[in-house]
Amino acid sequence: MAEQDRFATLKRAARLWTVASIHGEASRLAALHAALGPRLGPHDRLVYLGNYFGHGREIVATVNELLRFRRHVIAQPRMFASDVVFLRGSQEEMWQKLLQLQFAVNPREVLGWMLSQGAEATLVAYGGDASRGMVAARDGAVSITRWTTALRQAMAVHPGHQALLSSLRRAAFTDDSKLLFVHAGLDPSRPLGAQSDSFWWGSSAFAKLTEPYQGFRLIVRGFDRAHGGLVRNAVTLTIDAGCGFGGHLLAVCLSPDGDIVDRIEV
Repeated sequence: MAEQDRFATLKRAARLWTVASIHGEASRLAALHAALGPRLGPHDRLVYLGNYFGHGREIVATVNELLRFRRHVIAQPRMFASDVVFLRGSQEEMWQKLLQLQFAVNPREVLGWMLSQGAEATLVAYGGDASRGMVAARDGAVSITRWTTALRQAMAVHPGHQALLSSLRRAAFTDDSKLLFVHAGLDPSRPLGAQSDSFWWGSSAFAKLTEPYQGFRLIVRGFDRAHGGLVRNAVTLTIDAGCGFGGHLLAVCLSPDGDIVDRIEV
């Protein structure tokens, strides 16, 4: 992905709807979309904060629902493709790395760690088998390549899935640089372009933020390991109510200044 495509700019937003981690809960996502559709205005923007994959049992259906609702939104008058943004979550980052497992230095260790973090649900959803993956990782790069190629082919059967994965953004921000949207965290000591893996694994640093980061008035994230629901301090907002872990799916609507003006929880 080119540098200019790593981040999304949300332009001329009247309001900004943002959706927390979904984790393969397609039924909750469909219910949220049913409530969200009538509330979307012609100049609203929509940001999904990652973790569409992992943990839940309806991953293929979740991606299908995301694609369906995106088509519905951008088909509305005065709405454009750039008005709906999907961020890369830790689950999508792991899946992308899993599809490149043959390049890992310690593939068995890497695969084992991914499985322990919820990636097995995505693997099963696309026809994979964890035990076969571990055998392939033991047998070397050629065997791993055959295994990951089969996974890519299985994913390609589902229209739009690979295209969505390839188009995910690392972060998004409003064109006035007031609001920044991330998946799980960031490292406040680094500029936005140098965050690397902090967007997915920097949650501890995010929780300690008490001062504005690079001029942004508010930083919004959609995944928190504590799944504590809606949590706000002076400069951050977390909206993870535990979807995929027995909790609810949460969406929040923000004004351009970062005030919460509406919310949906299903």
